[in-house]
Amino acid sequence: MTRNLSKETETQFEGFSPRLFQFLTELQANNNREWFAENKSRYEEDLLKPSLAFVRAIAPGLRRLSPYLQAIPKRMGGSLMRIYRDTRFSNNKDPYKNNVGIHFRHELGGDIHAPGYYLHLQTGECFTAAGIWMPPTEPLSMIRTAIVEDPSYWKRVRDNKKFIARFRLDGESLKTAPRGFDPTHKMIEDLRRKSFAGVAKIDQAALSKASCVDEVLRTFSDAKPLMKYLCDALHQPF
Repeated sequence: MTRNLSKETETQFEGFSPRLFQFLTELQANNNREWFAENKSRYEEDLLKPSLAFVRAIAPGLRRLSPYLQAIPKRMGGSLMRIYRDTRFSNNKDPYKNNVGIHFRHELGGDIHAPGYYLHLQTGECFTAAGIWMPPTEPLSMIRTAIVEDPSYWKRVRDNKKFIARFRLDGESLKTAPRGFDPTHKMIEDLRRKSFAGVAKIDQAALSKASCVDEVLRTFSDAKPLMKYLCDALHQPF
């Protein structure tokens, strides 16, 4: 194990090869432990190594966006999300995800809900995301309260030209006003949101080049006003 980790540390990011997406496509069609065991070397070489190399490559630029965002190149417990699915409470018993998720968390994210950045790799469906997804009641109420207290600040963030040119706010909304909030408030559509996260599609072919690190960082930068807004609302540093 130590020898493998050492090799991963030396790996330079050269892009996400088409072999990664081919592996994910085949995994989707053969989502079982026997197939995965037979193709474990492909997982290690074509998925794990470039993903960890990407995390290392983006770390300096991410720190320039905010010193509180973490890029942790670890197999488990770092920025790379587990490929193994938790099937305990799901009707879908497939043991593996057919995507790669890379999440750059706020340093406070291990203790409380905090906004972060995300990169999603899946055959035919690659995107970046920024913000906070389905937070529990208390942080969600804090964000909604911030909108009520200063609607103009929220509107400047939501309607920022660079942000809306690339991102769309995603996620479910309540059908009625959240408890304790005026159903006739002029920002009621936003107050009903369950998530405050922007999603931006990214071209799969562009990810095959090492320069995609810079492209992802530019995307993340366009969502910086949203990230700062959410940190302000949650009384977190950014």
